[in-house]
Amino acid sequence: MTNQNVVISDAKSGIGMAITVAIPSAVLFLGTAPPIAVPRKSKSLKKLETGPWKSSCIDLMRASSPTRRPSTPLSEAEDQIRSSWVLHDRSALDKFDQIVNASRGKQIVMFLDYDGTLSPIVEDPDRAIMTKEMRNALKGVAKYFPTAIVTGRSTAKVYEFVKLSHLYYAGSHGMDINGPAKGSSKHIKGNQGVLFQPAREFLPMINEVYKTLLEKTKSTPGAKVENNTFCVSVHFRCVEERNWNALAEQVRSVLNEYPKLKMTHGRKVFEIRPTIKWNKGNALKFILESLGYANSEDVMPVYIGDDRSDEDAFQVLRDRGQGLGILVSKIPRETKASYSLQDPHEVMSFLQHLVEWKESREQER
Repeated sequence: MTNQNVVISDAKSGIGMAITVAIPSAVLFLGTAPPIAVPRKSKSLKKLETGPWKSSCIDLMRASSPTRRPSTPLSEAEDQIRSSWVLHDRSALDKFDQIVNASRGKQIVMFLDYDGTLSPIVEDPDRAIMTKEMRNALKGVAKYFPTAIVTGRSTAKVYEFVKLSHLYYAGSHGMDINGPAKGSSKHIKGNQGVLFQPAREFLPMINEVYKTLLEKTKSTPGAKVENNTFCVSVHFRCVEERNWNALAEQVRSVLNEYPKLKMTHGRKVFEIRPTIKWNKGNALKFILESLGYANSEDVMPVYIGDDRSDEDAFQVLRDRGQGLGILVSKIPRETKASYSLQDPHEVMSFLQHLVEWKESREQER
């Protein structure tokens, strides 16, 4: 056992505090990176998902606003913690050689969230368009590795943004999984199309809730309701903080009428989805199985994401004991990932590095 500093973020302030804990010296994942922070589910989140909201709801809405300026400047010690966590100790770019060396002899399979990972978080969710450079980097990665976009967006919407036919698309938090078109990828055999939709029976209910929330939230300036096929997203990116409580109550009042639906919390968004046991982690496992890697030791899944919902996928990798999760964040956060990247620009750099490494390997043969 060795003593190591880990970062635990405070839900109200978003500022991490360092504590010293004992971490086993044995390897985790690739043998190089213990978890970035102590994985635990906050009591406030449990309340938000299962019962009374009260002040915990507002606390979580504040915590999900990563671009908010802190009310007081970071102390020198806090700034050092942040810099160490993001830029050095856990940077997937700094540790790139270790990552690819650990992948030798294994098939890398890439999984990526969209908003905040491939595209910056923007005020209007309909304008979250990734750059041409990012699309080229993603196209290059998909040429060499099976690649999937796993997102809360609808499959149709994220495909409209990405426009690459040789990828897997797992929309609605993995409840709508589509495979690459026939002949579009050397990694895929047969005509893929729609692979899995575990929540089809909920479609009429989701559509009904979407229409109700559209009407209900009209009185809250800046609120945007998005129908993501198997889930409904209520964005508060453009809602003034003084109106957050009113918006939360509006969503709660609608959700009370639908016991078969639940609400989860993401980056400046409420997500209403079916109460089935299915999430991004399940989607990751399903896609690996579709590729023939369900119980294989010759695969290294890599999942990159920035949102709370991506933690389910990070947990799956931890449970499998193989692969790695990369959290996209500029600030210390609770996570089950082992590495970090600061923003979509660093994600693009990581993808470009991966393509360059693979091409150099191909030339050596």
